[in-house]
Amino acid sequence: MEHLTPEGLGAPPSPTDLGQEIYALAERLFPICRSITGDGVRETLDILSGHVDLERHEVPTGTQVFDWTVPKEWNVSSASIIGPDGQTIVDFADSNLHVVNYSVPFKGILPLDALMSHIHTLPDQPGVIPYRTSYYAPTWGFCVAYDRVAKMPDGLYRVEIDAELKDGSLTYGEYLHRGQTEREFLLSAHICHPSLANDNCSGLALLATLAKNMKARKTRYSYRFLFAPGTIGSITWLSRNEGRTHLIDHGLVLSCVGDAGRPAYKRSRRGNAVIDRAMAHVLGREAGAKLMDFSPYGYDERQYCSPGFNLPVGMFQRSVHGTFPEYHTSADNLDFIKPEYLEDSFRILTDVIDIVEGDWTPLNLCPKGEPQLGRRGLYAALGGQASSGATSMSLLWVLNLADGQHSLLAMAERSGLPFRELAAAARMLSDHGLLAAPS
Repeated sequence: MEHLTPEGLGAPPSPTDLGQEIYALAERLFPICRSITGDGVRETLDILSGHVDLERHEVPTGTQVFDWTVPKEWNVSSASIIGPDGQTIVDFADSNLHVVNYSVPFKGILPLDALMSHIHTLPDQPGVIPYRTSYYAPTWGFCVAYDRVAKMPDGLYRVEIDAELKDGSLTYGEYLHRGQTEREFLLSAHICHPSLANDNCSGLALLATLAKNMKARKTRYSYRFLFAPGTIGSITWLSRNEGRTHLIDHGLVLSCVGDAGRPAYKRSRRGNAVIDRAMAHVLGREAGAKLMDFSPYGYDERQYCSPGFNLPVGMFQRSVHGTFPEYHTSADNLDFIKPEYLEDSFRILTDVIDIVEGDWTPLNLCPKGEPQLGRRGLYAALGGQASSGATSMSLLWVLNLADGQHSLLAMAERSGLPFRELAAAARMLSDHGLLAAPS
C-alpha cells in the first residue's frame, strides 16, 4: 500500500482577510428569510453558488423519504399586527423572526386576549424576539419582544400573515471536491434557519469558504459539502443517497461556529471513529475546549448516526446550542459573531483535515535498536522545529511506534505530541530510508 503525503491545504488568505471573508458571506446570508423549504433557501444557495459550484436538488412535495414526507413549500411575503390606534405593533419587514416559521396564512380582527394565544415572547429576555417554528402542525403565530407586548392595550387588532403553503419542493445543494479516491468526508450545515447569525449563517459561510479554498487542492479523500434543511433535509439526502453512504469514512456537522465560546465537539455514535479521535487530538490542544459523548439530540448528526446508518459523523460548534442566551433569538445577530472566531473555527477544521489526509501507518526498517540518526544527518536536518516541523522527540516516537500497528494519529495520541510534528518526522525518516508503509 502506497502511503500518500498531503500537499497541505495551501496558503490561505492572511488571517484578517480570511476571517473577514467568512464574516462578509455570513452578513450577506443574514437578512434572508429561510425555512425548510421555499425561496429563501434558493436565494441562499444562489449566494453560496458564487463561492462554490453547487449542484442543486429539488425534491417534490409528497416524496416519501423513509418515515417522513417532503412537506408543502412555504413562502411568506408580509405580516403585521396593527393596534387599536392604527399604529403598527409588529411588522415582518422589521425582522423575519416575527412570524412563526411555517405559519399558515391568516387575516382577521381579534381582541387582545384571543391574539395573545398566538404570540410568543421570552419574559426572561424581554428585549429580544424568540424564534419559533411549526413545520408539521398547521397554525399561525407571531414572535414579539416581551417588553413590546407588555405595552399592548386592550382593544381590537388587525392581524395579517400573507403566506403561502403549496405543492412545491424541498431544495438542497451540494458540492463534491473529488479526491484521489472515492472515500468521502461529509461536511454538512443546515440551511433552514432565518436571521440567526451563529445558528447557522456562520456554518454555511464557513463551509462555503472551506469548499472554495479546497477547489484547486489535491486530496486523498473526496469532500462532500452539503447545505440542506435541518432534519427533513438530511433525511431526504440520506434517502436519495443510501447506496453511497458506505463511502463515508469521516463526517462533521457544523453549527454555531462564529461566537466567542471555546470550541466544542460531540462525538459520533461510534465514539471512537477516526473523526472522533482527530477532533479530540486537535481540541485537546485548545484551552477550554469541550469534548462530549454522542446523544440523540442536536442537529443532523443524529440523522447520520441513526442506527440504520451509524455513520462516523460528529458535530463541531463553539458555544453549545441551547446553552447561550442568544440561542434562537434576535440576539443571535451579526454582533454576536466575529471574524476572528470564524477564522479560528476554519483553522480547527483544516487541522482536522490535515490529520485525515496525512495519517498513515509506517513500518520501521531498522527496528533492532535505535538507528544512528546522527550518522544520517537527521539531527542536523532538524534545523530547529520552526524550519523542519519535526523535533528529536518526534523522530524517536515515530521510530519506536512504527511497528506497522500504529498510525501517526495513534502515535500522536500516545506521545502527546502534535500530529503535525510526527507527520514531519515520518517524512524525514522516510526520506532517509528508515520508514516504509506496511506491505
